[in-house]
Amino acid sequence: MFNFDDEMQTKITDDIAVSACPVLVEESARGNLWGYYLCIENNSKHKIQLLGKSWNISDEKGNLYCDNSLGFKGEIPELEPGEYFEFTSTAPVNSHNAVFYGSCRIVDEKHNLTKDILIPTLNLATNNLPENIVLN
Repeated sequence: MFNFDDEMQTKITDDIAVSACPVLVEESARGNLWGYYLCIENNSKHKIQLLGKSWNISDEKGNLYCDNSLGFKGEIPELEPGEYFEFTSTAPVNSHNAVFYGSCRIVDEKHNLTKDILIPTLNLATNNLPENIVLN
């Protein structure tokens, strides 16, 4: 769907690795459409279930966009030790500079423990701003 050639960033919480990468899908004078890729790897010794995600985008204009939803496009994956799950989606941003951050909610099935696993913070910034745009 997208070409994620930029450097992948990874954050590890309790042996669960979340790798993420953004890609600029569409740029316009009003804002941008960003694509993002997540890969969640279960490097623990227990089966986990991915319940959902909670991500936020904060832009240079002070706007905050949130997605706090169950599942991943209707899927609630279960990952055995050593397995991974990949997810892509898009996020519209009405600005040329923003920050993407958040977490994935999981259940460690052996301990019946629900916890949040951090997503790496991504910088959503365009290098080719239209000439008529002035950033404050």
